[in-house]
Amino acid sequence: MSALKTLTNGLLKENPTFVLVLGTCPSLAVTTAAINGIGMGAATTFVLLFSNLFIALLKNWIPNKVRIPLFIVIIATFVTIVDLVMQAYTPDLYNALGVFIPLIVVNCIILGRAEAFAQKNSVFYSILDGIGMGIGFTMAITLMASIREIIGNGTIFGIHLLADGAKTVLLFIMPPGAFITYGFLIAIVNRLKKIYNF
Repeated sequence: MSALKTLTNGLLKENPTFVLVLGTCPSLAVTTAAINGIGMGAATTFVLLFSNLFIALLKNWIPNKVRIPLFIVIIATFVTIVDLVMQAYTPDLYNALGVFIPLIVVNCIILGRAEAFAQKNSVFYSILDGIGMGIGFTMAITLMASIREIIGNGTIFGIHLLADGAKTVLLFIMPPGAFITYGFLIAIVNRLKKIYNF
């Protein structure tokens, strides 16, 4: 296993959002604005990185019968740190993301990587996996959020792209728009995987 492959695996080949289809709840719910995608992605990347690190460090001392509850305790510790830091330093983003910050604890991406990767690999590779999967998730939901914000509001990161009075499609910042955008992006990624065999 190469370090570069481990780091880049989550970007395209095993992208948690578009390929593994994990973490769909926050992907659909918080992607109404590009800044929300970056905020949720950064929070998830932090938790992925440090939960992978600590699970890889402690894997030899974690009894098999209680590994899942212990993984959840480790993950919840870092989610609490993210929750408190965001509440203190980025209150607007914290309010926009709402309940989805505490729900990172049960995000399938994080628990899945703990079970499938960090528990079986070295600390170094677990860190790389956490960073790669986190960046892949961040890119995916930021792309989704950007598309929805541009089509639904005519803005990106709050900057107006359309002329005054230009029509936008409000549907795209509503829940059905999330499903439509997600479906098209999954289809595009699958097509690219087939064409370029990655």
